[in-house]
Amino acid sequence: AFEGAGRSPFGQDIFGFSASAEIDREDFGLTWNVALETGGVLVGKKIKIEIEGEAVRQA
Repeated sequence: AFEGAGRSPFGQDIFGFSASAEIDREDFGLTWNVALETGGVLVGKKIKIEIEGEAVRQA
């Protein structure tokens, strides 16, 4: 997603962006896990990926 645009103190254009996704780690063959004494498992199936970044236009 586009998060906005602005100018740096040096007069360069700056653009912010972000992205997120959720994947099932078992879809990639990552099936290792350990059962906990209290019930459940150590590692969840779903993995959330979040990315934030900036791009600076070169003069």
